[in-house]
Amino acid sequence: MDEAANKHGEFHRHQWIAVLALLYGTGLRRGEIERLNVDSFDRLEATKRLYLTADKRKRFLKAAESEDRKTRTFCAVLAHAGCRISEALALTPEATDAAAGTIVFETLKKRKSGVYRAVPVPPALLEMLDLAHGLKDKRMKRKEPLWNFGRTTARKKVVALMKQANIKGPHATPKGLRHGFGVAAVQAGVPLNLLQRWLAHAQRSSPRPRSMPRRWDPKKEISRRGCGHE
Repeated sequence: MDEAANKHGEFHRHQWIAVLALLYGTGLRRGEIERLNVDSFDRLEATKRLYLTADKRKRFLKAAESEDRKTRTFCAVLAHAGCRISEALALTPEATDAAAGTIVFETLKKRKSGVYRAVPVPPALLEMLDLAHGLKDKRMKRKEPLWNFGRTTARKKVVALMKQANIKGPHATPKGLRHGFGVAAVQAGVPLNLLQRWLAHAQRSSPRPRSMPRRWDPKKEISRRGCGHE
């Protein structure tokens, strides 16, 4: 086995090909994706990288720590839940479920409303939301959005923090956080069909990798990652 193959391995290569197609597309047909060898995949991944690596996600979250508490929680939700900006801004206190360890998002990029998905998040994120927004306060309006700024302001906040963290390139965007979440999930062994559900992607959007783990414990993995750590 050559050096490139040792670097990725057959299982690892197909994971990355699958997530590459799932998150932002490759412009290739399924058969072409399946025929990629390690070298051509390396070139494709390098030119198509629109996601934040684990190190850059940490740097982004570190930069957010200097902001006000609501900006911090907003950025943390984007990084740890892989949601779209509009989906995060639509969150209300009743969307959090501490017992289940999830946040429930309404999928807004669908032709019909009322489509929801539960995404597991680190316990520390739910604690952060509670401390910043008073989720357990009975006086809290359960249907009032957690954040009072709009989409444009939210995007500006994220981009400014990317710049502060010295993150540059096409991935220095809210979408880069979303893609980074997906890549981190694949690295952690999350089955692709489950990741598709978390990201609200159509099941047919990407080829299924030839080798994926059959068992994956979400509570164990989320606990291991923690909030702000990979």
